[in-house]
Amino acid sequence: MHAGRFAPTMSSEPMMRRISRWRLGVVVVAVCASMGFSAVWTNALGAGDRFDRLLARIELVLDPPPDRPTLPTVVVTPAPRVVGGTPRPTIESVIGAVPPGTRATPEPTPTPAPVRAPVDVSVVSEPAAVFASQLTNEWCAVAATQMVLTIHGLGNTSEAFQRELAGRIGEWESWDDSHDGGWGPAAIAEALAAYGATGYEIRAYASRDDALRDSAIALSRTGRPVVLLPWWGAHTWVMTGYRADADPLLFPDARVSGLYILDPWYPRVSNIWGPSDPPGNFEDAAEMERNFIPWSRPEGAYPGRDGMFIVVVPMTP
Repeated sequence: MHAGRFAPTMSSEPMMRRISRWRLGVVVVAVCASMGFSAVWTNALGAGDRFDRLLARIELVLDPPPDRPTLPTVVVTPAPRVVGGTPRPTIESVIGAVPPGTRATPEPTPTPAPVRAPVDVSVVSEPAAVFASQLTNEWCAVAATQMVLTIHGLGNTSEAFQRELAGRIGEWESWDDSHDGGWGPAAIAEALAAYGATGYEIRAYASRDDALRDSAIALSRTGRPVVLLPWWGAHTWVMTGYRADADPLLFPDARVSGLYILDPWYPRVSNIWGPSDPPGNFEDAAEMERNFIPWSRPEGAYPGRDGMFIVVVPMTP
């Protein structure tokens, strides 16, 4: 142990937290004095909102997120697609040509080729029954996690359950996942696993089409919802279904035309994105292009995520 330093213990940690909060309190008083208590209290001209954001940044400096390992982001490079689906091999290409004079084995009846037709898929019959609106402007990931757990039968839509989830973020937050602290896609996947919804993986795609197609495949294969990170990674949507011009499980070139979405921001109105849509609304391709935008966060670089389309997908039924 170096001179002048000590190792924190369980008994010293509360004291350290009290010191940090005392320092934060001093800063708060100074900020309030400079901004005007009455302006902050009444939120005049948005002063209260700016004050909240300032406090969040001050607290981040005094109490940064822990630098600890978290779930990786898997960068996916989709395999080349064959237009019209993968050709089926003939029996000759599998066993080779029959030699002359040899009695040929009767060829088995070929399996009919799948019919290409539009599909409309959903894993939730009553979206309103599993919907939960975020209780604060910052709890979109909390509410999305809550809805996924409710769909799995592992949670509910109550305010108490959302507050319970929010209160456990200290178990899952990591600087690698969210430089601002709190909830990132890895925290969502870890929270789901903590409540029994295991098997979710963070995936990154270079194109929106690939992200939507793979999300549709994962949803159809597992019967489980997918989590999307729209708005440059600043928001969270729950995908409960999709429409496509063909079944993506059968046709590798199937194009997804839109998703059924649970948006925890509802019924709020964003000054950037406009009014939010009700539970289970179908968001078409134009809305996907407008909302589902590559990850770009102002707080710093995220290797493997920057410039990519980020989803949290179920890998197991």
